[in-house]
Amino acid sequence: MKLTAQIKLLSTPEQMQLLKQTLEMTNSACNYISNQAWEHKTFRQFSLHKLVYKDVRDKFPLSAQIVVRAISKVSHTYKINKKTKHIFKSHGAITFDGRILSFNLEKMKVSIWTVGGRQKIPFVCGERQMELLQGQRGESDLCFVKGKFYLMVSCEVETPKPIDIDDVLGVDLGIVNLASTSDGENFSGKNLEDNRRKFEHRRKNLQKKQTKSAKRKLKKISGKQSRFQKHTNHVISKQLVKIAQDTCRAIALEDLSGIRKAPVRRKQRGKHNNWPFYQLKEFIAYKAKLAGVPVIFVDPKNTSRTCPICGCVDKANRCSQSVFSCIQCGFSANADTNAAVNIAARAIVNLPMV
Repeated sequence: MKLTAQIKLLSTPEQMQLLKQTLEMTNSACNYISNQAWEHKTFRQFSLHKLVYKDVRDKFPLSAQIVVRAISKVSHTYKINKKTKHIFKSHGAITFDGRILSFNLEKMKVSIWTVGGRQKIPFVCGERQMELLQGQRGESDLCFVKGKFYLMVSCEVETPKPIDIDDVLGVDLGIVNLASTSDGENFSGKNLEDNRRKFEHRRKNLQKKQTKSAKRKLKKISGKQSRFQKHTNHVISKQLVKIAQDTCRAIALEDLSGIRKAPVRRKQRGKHNNWPFYQLKEFIAYKAKLAGVPVIFVDPKNTSRTCPICGCVDKANRCSQSVFSCIQCGFSANADTNAAVNIAARAIVNLPMV
């Protein structure tokens, strides 16, 4: 499987200026290519290449391979949406491949093409990123973030064979409890919600002031909330995968595609839209794959309203957010844990016969 390693470039002021000029020139070329693609209604990469390659080489001082990557960038964005013409920011990320970017891992340097010629730039990264770079394959993205340059490097990682499983660990994803397992363990979302409210309040007050110092503060705190969420999801997903791996169980998750379209009260929109369930699901999936733990997705319909003892399905079974009480047999349990048990039961039914 492929993972991304993030490394920081330690460029000199001259090298930083060349990298900026490379970003600006390449994205200007992307805008020209996008204009041509929109006018001629030509969006497929091969057809677009034939249409604009020679003109772009004549108009912009870019190497042949950078032009190829710019055409690919434009074509890929139009795969997502062809309803409007796309405009690219001057410092938007651009892609490099093996012909215009190479790594020297012993000296911790990269050789990268710029409008001023090849530049050898040292980089720094953590131990985990260094391990990933041993399997560097394919393309890398050059990103300009808060005045610093980073490379997002695509790396190939060997995945182990799936482990032999004896059972299934059901996991219910939610907002009050970010994750609840069929073993009865809950991972609270209180810290995440407190953090969201804190930064929402700060942004609201700073945006009202509209002073230079307020704008500086807004810029300083930007991204802190999302980084906190990301860290929280990493911690939870790692623990869930470890539990499943140690007990030789698969992980069962709800298929929550389309949940964003569900109607939500106005007061709950901020909390609901901030719910990072998709990120948590993705983290669980890739960590499980690295650990050889199978992941099974099940239909979430009525998992929180079904009694695991008698099978009674009724809206009245869910007394409150935290309490499940069956109106037929009287079985009572934590609502999220009960849902996780039902998810595990559905996944067991869907297990392949081996």
